[in-house]
Amino acid sequence: MNSDKMKSGAENAPKRALLKAMGYSDEQIKRPLIGIVNSFNEVVPGHIHLQTVARAVKDGVLAAGGTPMEFNTIAVCDGLAMGHEGMKYSLCSRELIADSIECMVRAHCFDALVFIPNCDKIVPGMLMAAARLNLPSIFVSGGPMLSLDGKDLNSTFEAVGAYKANQISEAELTEIEETACPGCGSCSGMFTANSMNCLCETLGMALPGNGTIPAVYSSRLRLAKSAGMQIMELLSQDLRPFDIMTEHAFRNALTVDMALGCSTNSVLHLISVANEIGVEINLKMINEVSEATPNLCKLAPAGTHHMQDLNDAGGVYAVMNELAKNGLLYNGAVMATGKTLIESVFDAKIKDYGVIKPFNEPYSKTGGLAVLFGNLAPNGAVVKRSAVKKEMLDFTGTAKVFDSEEEAISSIYAGEIKKGDVVVIRYEGPAGGPGMREMLSPTSAIAGMGLDADVALITDGRFSGATRGAAIGHISPEAAAGGTIAYILNGDKIHIDIQNYSIKLLVSDEEIEKRRQSIKIKSKDNLTGYLRRYKNNVLSADRGAIVK
Repeated sequence: MNSDKMKSGAENAPKRALLKAMGYSDEQIKRPLIGIVNSFNEVVPGHIHLQTVARAVKDGVLAAGGTPMEFNTIAVCDGLAMGHEGMKYSLCSRELIADSIECMVRAHCFDALVFIPNCDKIVPGMLMAAARLNLPSIFVSGGPMLSLDGKDLNSTFEAVGAYKANQISEAELTEIEETACPGCGSCSGMFTANSMNCLCETLGMALPGNGTIPAVYSSRLRLAKSAGMQIMELLSQDLRPFDIMTEHAFRNALTVDMALGCSTNSVLHLISVANEIGVEINLKMINEVSEATPNLCKLAPAGTHHMQDLNDAGGVYAVMNELAKNGLLYNGAVMATGKTLIESVFDAKIKDYGVIKPFNEPYSKTGGLAVLFGNLAPNGAVVKRSAVKKEMLDFTGTAKVFDSEEEAISSIYAGEIKKGDVVVIRYEGPAGGPGMREMLSPTSAIAGMGLDADVALITDGRFSGATRGAAIGHISPEAAAGGTIAYILNGDKIHIDIQNYSIKLLVSDEEIEKRRQSIKIKSKDNLTGYLRRYKNNVLSADRGAIVK
C-alpha cells in the first residue's frame, strides 16, 4: 500500500503515534487509508450539506474495509461572487484547489481518494488533482438544487433586468428572489457545476446519477455510500485516473457535452484536465465533435427543463446509451463501475422523450456548443449555440465597447443598449481581468429586458453556464495580449455567423494594423497577492486558462 511508507515498520512508530493521537486504532491503521476530499463550507448553497454526503461516503468506505480520513478544500460561489471583484477569484481558485489537494495527498500517503465537489471550479480543480496524483479515485457530488415552478437562480438575474426596464414591480422581483433557490445543491439548470458533474460520469470518474440526482433525495446519500464502497473495488483493481481518463474518454465527454448542451465553461475545464493527463484537446476538435453530435437535451437556460427532469428521464447514462448505440461513443472506455462503457450504460433507458430526444429526432443535428473563428478571434471564441435564438445565429450589429463588466452593466441598466447592438466587454480575460470573470448580470439584464433576440454580447472573459442568448466568450487572443478585441471602436460593425463558426470585425486589415500602432494596450499593474501571480502565469482561454 502507498500508505505503508507512512505507517509500516519500526521506523514509523512516531507516525503511528500521531495517528493514535487522533483515536485511530491499530486495526484502522493497517487498512487502506482513503482520503475523503470534501469541499464543505457554510458559504455556498451547493456545499452547505456536504458534511452529510461525506458521512455517507465514509460509511461506505468503512463497510468495504477501508479507513476514511477527511480533509477540506476551498469553494467559491460564483453566484455570490458575480458582478464585483470577487469573480476575479473564481476561475483562479481552480488551480489553488488542485495544488492544495496535491499537497495534502502527497504529504500523507493516501492509498485512494474520494472527491466530494459540487460547484463550478471545484469539480475541475479536483479532477485536475486526481489526474496529477493518479491514485485510484472516484467522485460523488452534492447534487443539484431542485427547481420549483420552473424557476432557478438565472430567473432572479433576468428579473433584475425586467425590474430595471420597469416590466415587473419590486414585489414581483422579491417573490422570484424568495422561490428561485429553494434549498441546498448546485443551481438547478445545465449550468457549469451540473455540466461538470454530468461529465464526471462520462469521463468514467463517477457512478451513474452523480450529475442528476437532486441534493435532497435520499438516493444521493445511497450514491455516496456506493461511491465509498466502490473506491475500495477500484483500489483492489488498481484502476487509476490514467487508466480511465484516456483520449477516448475525453472524446466521449465532448460528445456527451454536445448532446446535453453543457456550459461553455466545460471547454475551459476539459482542456485543463486533459492537460494534466497529457491528452490534447483543441478548439477545432470541439467543432468536429459538435458537427457529428445531435443536441438531445435543452435544459435551462436553453430550455425549460431542469436537472431533476433529466434525472427522471433516465439521466446521463440514458443519453450515453442513446449515443453509444448510434456509434458516437467509444464503447470500450473504462468507467467508475469497473466495467466498460457499453456494459455500464446498456440497461439505461430514456424514460421521457420530451426531456431526452431520440437520436433521430434531436433538437438540432449539431451539438450545443460552437467555437467561432475569424479576425476578431483568430484562436477561437465559444458560444452555447443551443441557447441562442434562431434570429441571432447570423447577425450583424454595431459595436458598443466597454473596458470592464461594470461599465457595460451600468450602460445596460441605463437603457443605452438598443436593438442591433453588439456589446463588447474587454480586458476581462484570464490575464487582463485578471481571472476571466463570468458575466451573468449583463447577459441576464439583456434577456430580462427582452433584447436577447436583438443584441449580442462578446467578451474575452466568460459567461455563466446560466447565460442564454448570443453571448460569445473566451475570445482569444484577449485584449491584454493585443488581440483584435482591443482595437474595436464604437460604431464598428461585427458579423456573427454561428452556423458557419465565424466571428468577424468588419474593418479592413489595414485599418486594424493602423489602430495597433496608435491604441495603447491597458494593463493592471497595481495588483497584489494571488491575482498578481495568477496574471503573470496564466495562459490564454483557448489553452484552458492553465497556469504555467
